Amino acid sequence: MRRPLFLPTARQTNWLLIVAFLALGEAMYLRYHVMENSTVSLACQGGLATWLCDAFRLVNVLYPYQVFGGVALAAALLHLLRPSIVLATVALAAAALGVVLHNADLSALAAGLLILSLARPALTTV
Repeated sequence: MRRPLFLPTARQTNWLLIVAFLALGEAMYLRYHVMENSTVSLACQGGLATWLCDAFRLVNVLYPYQVFGGVALAAALLHLLRPSIVLATVALAAAALGVVLHNADLSALAAGLLILSLARPALTTV
C-alpha cells in the first residue's frame, strides 16, 4: 500500500507560514519579554491578572511535562502516517513553541518528521 503524499497548495503553504511565524513570535515574546524579564516575571508571580501573566502561568504549568514537544511529536507522527493540513498546522505550531520554550528535544524531532513528510518519490519516466 502506497503512502499518501503531502503536497500543500500555495494557499496551504501560506497558511502554514503564517501559523509558524505567529507561533514562533508568540513564543519568543513570552520567553524574552515575560519569562526572562525579571520585573515582569516577578509581577506575574506576585499575582498580576493580565492575559500575559495567564499565558506565563500556563507555560509554567505545561513546561515540566514537555507538553509542547509531546503534542508536536504526536501530531508529526500522525501527519507522517496520514498527511493532512490540520495535523501539519498543529505539529508546526507546537514545534515552534517547543523549540523556543525549552522543549527542544521532542520539538526538534517533530520538526524533522515534518520535513520527512515532505519527501516524495522521484518521478519515473515511462
